[in-house]
Amino acid sequence: MDLNALMGTLLSGDAVSNMSQLTGASQEEVQSVLTSALPAMLNGAQAQANDKETAEGFVNALAQHAQVDTSDVNAFLQNVDVEDGAKIVGHLLGNQQQGTAQAAAEKAGITAGSSNLILSAAAPLLMSLLGQQTSGNQNNNASGIGSLLGGHLGGGNGGSLLGSLLGGTANGKKDEKKDEKTGLGGIADLLTGLLK
Repeated sequence: MDLNALMGTLLSGDAVSNMSQLTGASQEEVQSVLTSALPAMLNGAQAQANDKETAEGFVNALAQHAQVDTSDVNAFLQNVDVEDGAKIVGHLLGNQQQGTAQAAAEKAGITAGSSNLILSAAAPLLMSLLGQQTSGNQNNNASGIGSLLGGHLGGGNGGSLLGSLLGGTANGKKDEKKDEKTGLGGIADLLTGLLK
């Protein structure tokens, strides 16, 4: 999985501009919300793939979203289903949704409602890109996708750059000695670097 390419598409000028028009937030606010919340959403994707109760449904959802053409980000986002996006955000963030949206909103200087709308617009694109990147995986099943995501998010043996920034350990558990906010800030810095 090419995480840089995935993030580059989500944070591209075209994507940010379209989400700005769709949500009424400025491009700077959209960028801020995405860089704050995308790490938690990716971590949620890994959790969905690794949870026995949600794994098969998540793989099926990825397969469905992978069929949607994302080659023209402008066209994709002009037709994005925000209601579907809200459901995706709910699945990926679970009981952390309100806190994640609120923290992203505070950082961007907007309301939590606006933050949720931005995430709802971005979520279908995230799922399509994840689905397309994992569809070529020969182990295109829950454990295969979970392992693939885990290798980038810290769930694999030894973790990864993203995992260490998130404050995760090799088994996906939080390291209580690390400050989660610092970890998420590190990811946000990494994502912001991709915009330059």
